[in-house]
Amino acid sequence: MQIVAAWTRWIEILAALCVAMQEAWRARRPVSVALENKRLVVRSAPGSRGKLLNASELADTARRHFITLELPPDQIVLQRIEVPARAREFLAGIVRNRIDHLSPWPADQVVYGFDVAATEGSADTLDTRVLMTSRAVVEAAQRDLAALGIAADRIVAQEAGRADAPPVTLCSRFDGEAGRGLERARRMVAAAVLATIMVSAGITAWSLASASGIRTESEDLAEQAVALQRRLAPARTTAAASLPLPERAWALKETTPAGVMVLDALSQALPDGAYLTELTLQKSSLRIAGLASDTPALIAPLERSGQFADVHFFAPSTRGPDGRLFWFHIEARVERQRDARED
Repeated sequence: MQIVAAWTRWIEILAALCVAMQEAWRARRPVSVALENKRLVVRSAPGSRGKLLNASELADTARRHFITLELPPDQIVLQRIEVPARAREFLAGIVRNRIDHLSPWPADQVVYGFDVAATEGSADTLDTRVLMTSRAVVEAAQRDLAALGIAADRIVAQEAGRADAPPVTLCSRFDGEAGRGLERARRMVAAAVLATIMVSAGITAWSLASASGIRTESEDLAEQAVALQRRLAPARTTAAASLPLPERAWALKETTPAGVMVLDALSQALPDGAYLTELTLQKSSLRIAGLASDTPALIAPLERSGQFADVHFFAPSTRGPDGRLFWFHIEARVERQRDARED
């Protein structure tokens, strides 16, 4: 349940942010319109003096500006309530729960808005203005604007006789149908988030499947290479055994690394602080053991020498008897060197 609540709260926050950004973007160029004596008057700001525009000018203004519709004050009902200042964050819920008692219309037929200010002489009490009208009035005003090709972005109400008081927002086209919900924005945001999650999950599954396929293919190739080496090894041995004795000796000489050359290569590649205690050479496989102060640093010089390949430790390094040096056990493959007769 906590996960569902967190998800719902997150979607609500994202939806509110999207609505606020969209409304703020259009609100950069606000224009207020009002119906006065059955004529549409356009003002640069709510409550200011307006001017009449023809149909083409109205359509151009509505296309380029954020339209705020002012309802006539004689169609607005004002109620005031006082709530404790510490309940400010719950004010929307308090007004919603008391709208049945405040409104002359049924709760499902009223459109309302409110603003709040500190009560004079008491900082612990909030004076809340609740301005409301019937839904029929709002829908009629929207129909009148639609007949002129205009859609109101926001509908506000002004307290009668209080031109200095700020207007109160009753509803916005970015809100839900009742002017209080964000269902449409919530659905869009939830759908976008779910689509993103599904796409991410699909990409992740595809990546894992591809990696598994590549790993399987690599293992198959490695097995095929080992099998091929096993098939070729007897053939090479049989071919060498079938040669005459002198040629067989030359073949063994060319394919088997010389111990003296291996020892010379080791003496040049290993640092002065390394000491060999064991050396085993079987065909092209070399194993050495000894003592050194820095065992990991032995691998790189052996590889750079060009004489050895697949250099690796075949046993863990341990501390020597004096405590300063460490035992190392290294295995490598001796590379066959071409001599002058092959050049």
